[in-house]
Amino acid sequence: MNTVNATPETPPAQTPRSLLKKLQADFAVFRDSQPLAIGIDKQLLARMPEIQRKVLRVALGIHTNSMRYLKVMEKATVRFDLDGNSTDEVTDEHRKHASETIRERLKKEAEKRKAERAAEAAERQRTEKLGQLLEKFGRNG
Repeated sequence: MNTVNATPETPPAQTPRSLLKKLQADFAVFRDSQPLAIGIDKQLLARMPEIQRKVLRVALGIHTNSMRYLKVMEKATVRFDLDGNSTDEVTDEHRKHASETIRERLKKEAEKRKAERAAEAAERQRTEKLGQLLEKFGRNG
């Protein structure tokens, strides 16, 4: 059997989410959402050269923008490498950024829920109005 594109060395296409699951399985720093060392992408590429840079960048973005990670960053004082060793300090600026991101996200979610409730109330009002009109004009018709 001759397959043109597939070779035993070709790894299956990796998605950012599948890569993130692998990182969480392999490294406690990801599993526990600990603050990541600056340059962790270089550490990962050195250990796992098969990782595609773009996929890694997106996976790291998903991880570092997760609410769980942001909540840890908000209170953190130290960053960790892949082996769980502390590296550099988490700056006040990074803690503040995490707090602001959380606050903005919660505000957006609250606004979205408020808009949904308003739309539901408007729909209920419309349905009641139609019911009243049907009652009023349905008897005489």
